[in-house]
Amino acid sequence: MLQPFMHVLNAQRIVLASGSPRRKQILENIGLKIEVIPSTFEENLDKTKYTPSDYVIQNASLKTQEVAERLSGSGTMPDLIIGADTVVSQGKEIFEKPRDKDDAVRILSQLSNCSHTVYTGVVLFVPSASSLMSKGSTALGGAYRCTSFVESTSVHMAHLPQDVIKAYIETGEPMDKAGAYGIQAIGGTLVEKITGDYFNVMGFPLPRFAQEMATLYAGVKD
Repeated sequence: MLQPFMHVLNAQRIVLASGSPRRKQILENIGLKIEVIPSTFEENLDKTKYTPSDYVIQNASLKTQEVAERLSGSGTMPDLIIGADTVVSQGKEIFEKPRDKDDAVRILSQLSNCSHTVYTGVVLFVPSASSLMSKGSTALGGAYRCTSFVESTSVHMAHLPQDVIKAYIETGEPMDKAGAYGIQAIGGTLVEKITGDYFNVMGFPLPRFAQEMATLYAGVKD
């Protein structure tokens, strides 16, 4: 999907506004050369005021905007800034990273033998002067334009006995992951099935990202 204009992308400065090693790995695995500049935005939005889709978009937008404003002030504006936010939702509850081991036990116990949905919001910023994003984008303070999308994936967890949950938590793997599990590693043994994008459960919806990028970069292949 990206190959026809990969040479264009790799001639640009692309910033990932996230410290997630999974997102970095996913993007680098497809050949993108990215610079990681994690956002310092404090994720303290009131979850009760948002749907999961709106919540991840708002978080991703604010995180990306913080990095964009910081880079604009330094005079080193990148060609593309990629921001993202991922949560797990079950019913009306939104799960992010567990606060501690007890919280991880609570989350995994609640997800056990049930389905939940993983939502990832992705936000793409380019300088306003760029020819990209002329359609469907939003101007941000004159410096950048923004486009965004949300991807969702349904996940069904296997039945998780307490000894399995506690042993998994002792590995340390759940503590930096939304929903307290990582499907790409040990946590994959806890998942019974998924419906939708596997990469989205990892934290970055790669197929949808590629489609959006192909649309944005149409006409700039040379």
